[in-house]
Amino acid sequence: MPRFKPIKQFRVSDEVCEQLKQAIQLGHFKAGDKLPSERDLAEEFQVSRMTIREALRALENSGFIMTRQGVTGGAYVTDLTFENLEKTLLDLFLANKISITELYQVRILVEPEAAKLAARNVTPEYAQQLRALLETEHLPVKSLAEDIDSKTAVHFLLAEMCGNRFFEALIRSSMALTRKLVEVVQPAPNTMHPAGLHQHIVEAVLAGDADTASSQMRKHSIKFSEILIDMEKIYRQKKSQPAL
Repeated sequence: MPRFKPIKQFRVSDEVCEQLKQAIQLGHFKAGDKLPSERDLAEEFQVSRMTIREALRALENSGFIMTRQGVTGGAYVTDLTFENLEKTLLDLFLANKISITELYQVRILVEPEAAKLAARNVTPEYAQQLRALLETEHLPVKSLAEDIDSKTAVHFLLAEMCGNRFFEALIRSSMALTRKLVEVVQPAPNTMHPAGLHQHIVEAVLAGDADTASSQMRKHSIKFSEILIDMEKIYRQKKSQPAL
């Protein structure tokens, strides 16, 4: 006869959180809508207001709602974005649960495919935006933050152009983590990613040449990943040094 462990009672607030989450996902509450008050929710679920607060806190932590104070205060449904995935990847990196090497093994697979799809989806409006971004990359920058914004903009636009929201989420998340790493290591602007590295990628996309766009993005991703892997070593060394 096997020995079984006692079953712990499911947290009531978790069940409340799950039902509210499903209501949001099914569209009963849309972005910008205000949820019923704590008192009304407590009466509806027949639980304490403390339980409702715990459920709302969990929903806020997962990005489904935001809490406002004041006369118009309360819990409002948010427009879900890629930020939650970005934060999760960043937390995993900071906790040493994933590495830049692992991240870029994924990016080398995803970004070339995204560039290929972008070449098939190019429109006059997208073409104009891409050309403008290439020109912006050659403008002088005053700070590292401005340089990062300039050099990542092409990646964000190609991710949008590809039309695959899962690819876009992965690319945006990887770029957010890349930005964090660069900000910590603090290389001099324009030294890590000189202007013009996206030129061949964009030209292929503008020409509608999907295969060339993919191969050029792969070359770029591999070259840049080597730079970032070295930067990660610097970051880990800094992190391991005792604070003064």
